[in-house]
Amino acid sequence: MTALDKSTRRVATAVALAAGAALALSACSAGQITQTSSQVAAVNGNSAESGSIALRNVHVVYPNSAEYSLEPGSNAVLAFTAINNNEDTPDKLTRISTDFAGSVTLGEKSGGLEIPPQSALVAGLPVGDAEASADAAAETDEIADAPTDVVLVTLNSLKEGVRPGLTFPVTFAFEKAGDITVSVPVDAGHETERHVSDKSAGTEAEGGGH
Repeated sequence: MTALDKSTRRVATAVALAAGAALALSACSAGQITQTSSQVAAVNGNSAESGSIALRNVHVVYPNSAEYSLEPGSNAVLAFTAINNNEDTPDKLTRISTDFAGSVTLGEKSGGLEIPPQSALVAGLPVGDAEASADAAAETDEIADAPTDVVLVTLNSLKEGVRPGLTFPVTFAFEKAGDITVSVPVDAGHETERHVSDKSAGTEAEGGGH
């Protein structure tokens, strides 16, 4: 196996792990959507790319504790995976901004979050399952570049309009890749009721489901 082949395999595995960790943060909300024109499937985050940076599964995690809320003035967690596909040059996430929050906190360190070449940055709730998956993967030599933790990114002092099933624009600023604006969906909680009417797809009114 050539050095390039090994590097490609390592970053591919790291990306797969990163995506899996981020997806685990919202798996319980599958299929919980309401019926309006601006809604998206709550289980899936949105994606965007610029230069060597690819953003995957960008979404707001539905609050599962008293610490976070979607009410105006409260804080919420932003989850995403940022992949640096460059083979030899790092990049740095310097800032995240949105008109739907007073400010955004990037982890516990100041100065931004660096993403090494051929690596991925995972943000979300640092839950045990995600950390355990990263630790187990790091034991193999072919994925030594896999993420080893999950960075906590919070949207502080939320404004009106951050609701399950809806989207709002968020801009990610990178040193080299520049600004990337993503239409970010908000997860629906596992107890959120799906609103179904006689005009909803899959009801008897339309002749059956799929």
